[in-house]
Amino acid sequence: MSVVKELIRTDQDGTISFGNYELTKKTKLTDYEFKGDLYKIKTYNEITRLEKNDNLLYESVPGTAVTELDVNDTKVSYKISGNGNVSVTMGMQDDTEYRVVIDGVVAGHIKTSMGGKLSFSVELTEGKEAAVEIDVVG
Repeated sequence: MSVVKELIRTDQDGTISFGNYELTKKTKLTDYEFKGDLYKIKTYNEITRLEKNDNLLYESVPGTAVTELDVNDTKVSYKISGNGNVSVTMGMQDDTEYRVVIDGVVAGHIKTSMGGKLSFSVELTEGKEAAVEIDVVG
């Protein structure tokens, strides 16, 4: 899977894609409008961070590329690519339990704190992507 050269884009299927882990210099794009919301992307080989209306939506260390990001009230899904073990933090609802599924395998149930942050790791192989699904439990 390739990186998103334009940093962030709207896909034909109504999802968004973002991130370029091949960059060696931090690159930013602000005020990207998608479905009435404003997005800000910061990406390079060390980190990829996406904010929606100034709130954290996605962050990975090291940097990654994400395609087909689809977010609704009960579920988040996307495909992720990068190099090696990646730590992902998602901005979700406060004090809520989520089920994280990576490539069809349940990675666990994780409850967010009052800050709403959900963290997990994904082992990535260069040139391959992993499918991630996060949904509300109960």
